[in-house]
Amino acid sequence: MGVSMRLTRFLGAVAAAAMGLGALTVANAPEASAATNFQMPFPCNQTWSGQTRTNHSPRLAVDFNRAGDHGDTVVASASGTVSKVRNEGNTSYGRWIEIDHGSGWTTRYAHLSTQNVSVGARVAQGQKIGEVGNTGGSTGAHLHFEERLNGAAQRIKFNGSQIYYYGTRSYTSKNCDGSGNPYTPEEACGSGYGRINSAKLGSAGRVYLLYNNSSGYNCVVTMKSTNIGKPTAVSASLQVKGGSKTTDSGNYSYYAGPVRKSAADKCVRWGGSIGSADYESPYEHCGS
Repeated sequence: MGVSMRLTRFLGAVAAAAMGLGALTVANAPEASAATNFQMPFPCNQTWSGQTRTNHSPRLAVDFNRAGDHGDTVVASASGTVSKVRNEGNTSYGRWIEIDHGSGWTTRYAHLSTQNVSVGARVAQGQKIGEVGNTGGSTGAHLHFEERLNGAAQRIKFNGSQIYYYGTRSYTSKNCDGSGNPYTPEEACGSGYGRINSAKLGSAGRVYLLYNNSSGYNCVVTMKSTNIGKPTAVSASLQVKGGSKTTDSGNYSYYAGPVRKSAADKCVRWGGSIGSADYESPYEHCGS
């Protein structure tokens, strides 16, 4: 590893400690990854009418309505960092929020009646950020929503599926994680990793096993869902069959890990703990 890379990782660790992440090691600093699992900006199982139209600005945005929706809760479509909280008065978006999800991806939420977050705040997928309103250039209460990549509006996808263009359809929110953790396993492990298994640790959180098809590496991370932001005992471990077990443990505010090992075509044993709740798998996922 070159000097500049070592310096970059060291500065990243210092920044993480300054944000109050607890006793985080360099490995705990999340790497930006593309948001690939946007969810609807409403609580789990709510059904909303979404309208797209060719004269919308931007054209790929969607407007959401349902009966009596003024003051209804608006939640983060994906985890990220709040990058803008603006009030345009009686024009344009009115009260609006932008969230940065990494790798150029952002989401925008406009015409809000209230804004419940501030610039720089980390938010979890499903966390309340505001309420539906009728501010700005709006003629009735609704939520204007956008997904953007490098500043350009994109065709909107929820739960991996593109919404209908152009017209009106009903959609039901699958924004159901509710862990309250502003980080995801993918952010902790880094770009290119996808989930292949997980185990619940009571009500305290969950341990995840991820795999990177390009590098052949597995990654384990234990995510907290209680005592978020407060340092408590958390661990994550990974062992490739025939090798030694590696464990990351300490008093962490959000997660333990990532623990990464090269494991292409090899069996792995993985696990983690939060407080007294723990899990360890048998050797499994041989070759994946």
